[in-house]
Amino acid sequence: MRRVVVTGLGAVTPLGVGIRRTWSRLLEGHCGIINVNHRDARFKDQPCQIAAVVPKGSRDEGGWMASEWLSRGEGRKMATFAQYAMAATEEALGDAGWKPEPFEQREATGVCLGSGIGNFEEIYDTVVAYEKGGYKKVNPLFVPKLLINLGAGHISMKYGFMGPNHAATTACTTGAHSIGDAARFIACGDADVMVAGGAESCIHPLAIGGFARARSLATDFNDSPEKASRPFDADRRGFVVGEGAAVIILEELEHARARGANIYAELRGYGCSSDAHHMTAPKENGEGAYMAMKKALKQAQLPPSAVDYVNAHATSTIVGDSAENAAIKSLLLGPDGKQKAADVNVSSTKGAVGHLLGGAGAVEAVFSILAIQNGVMPPTINLNRLADGFDCNYAPHHAQKRQINVALTNSFGFGGTNSSLCFAKLEK
Repeated sequence: MRRVVVTGLGAVTPLGVGIRRTWSRLLEGHCGIINVNHRDARFKDQPCQIAAVVPKGSRDEGGWMASEWLSRGEGRKMATFAQYAMAATEEALGDAGWKPEPFEQREATGVCLGSGIGNFEEIYDTVVAYEKGGYKKVNPLFVPKLLINLGAGHISMKYGFMGPNHAATTACTTGAHSIGDAARFIACGDADVMVAGGAESCIHPLAIGGFARARSLATDFNDSPEKASRPFDADRRGFVVGEGAAVIILEELEHARARGANIYAELRGYGCSSDAHHMTAPKENGEGAYMAMKKALKQAQLPPSAVDYVNAHATSTIVGDSAENAAIKSLLLGPDGKQKAADVNVSSTKGAVGHLLGGAGAVEAVFSILAIQNGVMPPTINLNRLADGFDCNYAPHHAQKRQINVALTNSFGFGGTNSSLCFAKLEK
């Protein structure tokens, strides 16, 4: 199996447009969650009126204006999640220095990018228009803008990438599955370079209302949105929906070396599992999460003691955070792991960016890669009080400088789907 490395990063997040701005604001403890009543009056009738939203504004200021990234024709054809993905891809390809023109290079470059929900607003608006005006009110672009694989499709068309064109849609595990699947395409020889990641944009009253009715969302912080997402905290009440995209450029090791590419880290392991338990809730002992992490370390050929940092899925739900915490401790403590819980370094970045659903795994993979490169553990903001059993090092409030050679990043989704990625510093 061929070795796979990371050579480029790009992101559009609630902390800003561009990976450098997002990363610096994350380490400084900023939060991208706001009250969204101004976006739609229907939010005022809902128990949850907050979301993590990509900020508007100029590109130079770290804000989002579609016209700065896309032509009018491109923007008209793309759902918002695909627009975010396109911008993140442009940044990542530029970062990697990979914009191939020869046929052989484009044939060896593929795309693996998905979304959890995709173009929710388009579905809603079209249903309403159809009910009022019938067939002629259906936009000819309705289906192309609806399909989740069109995020990957638009990227491949713009850059002429003719390698694997793949789109995972596995709820909140989508981003991690996309990256792991892309790595396997390279490892198995189907491509030399892959654009991989996840994207989401479904900040709509009906979508938020659906999650709220499922009792998944934080509903006690409408007047203080920046405090709503509080992973691991004893007073956590649910997650906050976010939007954005993240893309990483994966590359076969010798291919990257031959062209002198900057290598951030190596993707050493990818593990998947299923809870086989419940539509929305994990097993309380975190068995599914444990199996995914264990498989990632097995593929990486690393013992639990080698893990320096875990970027947790931890969305700020009562059951979910507890189950993942139990799984992490079960895996990393013991004869082959750490001696005490305080030596287990875990943080969740969802306090800052919310839960990007299908984009979460990709954004958090980027954060884990940068943690390795920069030797810093991102903070878990809003962590004021720990409940019983939460005795690891969660980097509360402030980033922590430390040597990070190996990092796990976890993603779990409705339906009991789990994934864990293992990144490591490249060994000479």
